[in-house]
Parts: sequence; C-alpha cells; structure tokens
Amino acid sequence: DGLSKRFGDVVALDGCTLSVHRGQMLGFLGPNGAGKTTTMRSIFGLVQPDSGSVAWDDAAINEGTRLGFGYMPEERGLYPRMTALDQIIYFGRLHGMSKSDARTEATSLLDEFGLGERGDARLDELSHGNQQRVQLAVAMVHHPELLVLDEPFAGLDPVAAAVLAGALERRAEEGAAVLFSSHQLDVVEDLCEDVVIVNRGTVVAEGSVQDLRAASPRRYLDVTLRSGTTDWVDALAGVEVVSRKGARARLLITGDIDLVTLARAAEDAGEVVEFALRPPDLSEVFVEVAGS
Repeated sequence: DGLSKRFGDVVALDGCTLSVHRGQMLGFLGPNGAGKTTTMRSIFGLVQPDSGSVAWDDAAINEGTRLGFGYMPEERGLYPRMTALDQIIYFGRLHGMSKSDARTEATSLLDEFGLGERGDARLDELSHGNQQRVQLAVAMVHHPELLVLDEPFAGLDPVAAAVLAGALERRAEEGAAVLFSSHQLDVVEDLCEDVVIVNRGTVVAEGSVQDLRAASPRRYLDVTLRSGTTDWVDALAGVEVVSRKGARARLLITGDIDLVTLARAAEDAGEVVEFALRPPDLSEVFVEVAGS
C-alpha cells in the first residue's frame, strides 16, 4: 500500500499499491526498471521502502508470516554443488518442516516436475530449464500461502514453461495466492484473469485481462486468406498495417471504415478464412499504457 523507494536519484517505487488474494493468479507487469522486483523484495524485507506498508491478512508482515511465503527470485538462488533433492529438503527445513516431511514433499515435487530420476544430480549438472524447476520446487516445498515469482518463465522452452504453468495453476486452485512477473505476455494472458501493470514505480492499469482489453479504444482486424499475399491491404484507407505474414494481415482501425466494404476487398483478393474484429491483445494494451 503506497510503497515508495528511492535509490539515490532513481525513483524505484512511487506510491505503488496492489493486492493479491488467495486462489488468485495475478500477473505483475511492467517494463524493465518499472519497480516490479523492488516491490517483490519489499514483501520479504529484502528492501525497506521509504514509505508505505506491506500487509498479509490486514496485519504487518513479520518473520513468522514470511515462513508461510514462497519466493522465486529472477536470479538463481541455489547452491550449484548441492543435489536437487538435498537442496529442496534444506529449504523446506528452513521453513520449519521436519526432515521426513521435507523429503516426502521434495520427492513429490521432483516427480511432478519430471525430475524424479534427477534428484541425485547436482544443480550445475542440470539444464537451465531443469534448474528453474528446482528453484520453483524450493519455493513450493512448504505449501506456501503466497507465492511470489520474479520472471519464472525466463529462458524456458515451451515444454518447461507448460510444466511450470501447470504447477502454478494447481497451487492457485488449492488456495494459494500467486503473484508473478513476466515479460512473456502471451503466457500471462493464458494463465491470469487479473493483472497489474506498473510503470515508473506506480500502477498505471489494473483489473481483469478481459476488461482491460475491452476498455481500450483501439480495435484490430485480423484477415487471413487461403493463399496469396497481403498486397491488397496497401490500398485501404482508415487502417494501419500492424503486421503481415504470408496471406495474413493484422490491421489497426484508425478511422471511419465500413467493414462490409473491407470484407468485399478481402474477398476480391482471395478466399477469406479469417475475418475478425478484436480488442487489443494484452501485449498491445501493455504498450498503450506503459510504452512511454
């Protein structure tokens, strides 16, 4: 609530306010340097804000409260020469778990993440994607009430990203609050109903993905022909070509335009297999509100 933080002349946070609830997956978005990591570190006491407060269940967060949180930093925070299994057990013990409970849960998580046969491998022997899975297991081993994840999908291939996404969805369904940042806005749009967008340390947009898309004044037209090119769109008035590839074009409506006339122009160019007027994607909303 109202977090502000300066590092010398740099304003990292400027009255940043947001909330995340149990069972919710909240996408925390913003350009580089917008204040996302500083906000996350403030939750864990790694950064002391100059003003504002962080609360859980309307109470100030203390060391005991934080034992019920899970954190996955953007930079790796694991020991490269320790095995994956021992590492997860160790962090479970730091959160107050017994050794036997930590081992049971660590083994279960390794199986869930497809690493059941790699538990005895040292971290530095694992691929980047598998290291990410171990890092997420460390954040989850103690069944946290709140999961805070800083760029968890960075550098992952689609298979590894799908594994992590599924794990986050299951935790939210079980009642955990999940707050994560990501520059992969297609992943955020698929996973999250709600997002918060920050820029220059303050919230510039928040709400459901659907509502934010619908609230934008911009509308885009996607047109795909069975074959051919997109040369026909160059003669159109009232539109701006956003992208084109093969026989598919994405157009931004910039003026008064008759969709029936535009549809006929598309039909004259070839067999139309897609003709859809849509609000902007989340990535386009992001550019609108945080692109400057």
